[in-house]
Amino acid sequence: MKIQAAFLLILSGILLMNCQPQTTKESPGEDTDSHMQMHQMHMAQLADDERVSLHMSPEQAQHQLMNMRSHLQAVQTIVNYLAEDEYDSAAAVASAKMGLSDEMRMMCAAFNNDEFEQLGLAFHQSADKMSEVFKTRNKDKSLAALSQTLNYCVTCHARFKQ
Repeated sequence: MKIQAAFLLILSGILLMNCQPQTTKESPGEDTDSHMQMHQMHMAQLADDERVSLHMSPEQAQHQLMNMRSHLQAVQTIVNYLAEDEYDSAAAVASAKMGLSDEMRMMCAAFNNDEFEQLGLAFHQSADKMSEVFKTRNKDKSLAALSQTLNYCVTCHARFKQ
């Protein structure tokens, strides 16, 4: 149980890593300088964003967002299955929703960036390996495999932007 709780805490941190807090006025007389400063800091962070742009068309960007959201939903489903010791179900989701298929192989290559393509392929291959690990019904190894797959997500999001 301790491993599950720690893993869920770490996963929550990863998923919230790029979220910006909303600022609200605490009282009607609060000075708006703090809000402006927060906005300026956020804009400076955006300007300093050194991630590599994939130069996506709006259609590509929307498709890629839908794809990544599907992967995130799959991770949530997998975590739920692992928490309930439903390893076969977790394996099926990992393979079907995140594994390397011909469609995923083509999508990874569609952005004309070798590093992005290699990271994408490695992510999908790790999901297939993760699926196989789940079938061993070993929770510690399963969580380690899920963590390894999520490392590809974190690496890619740190390196690339739309």
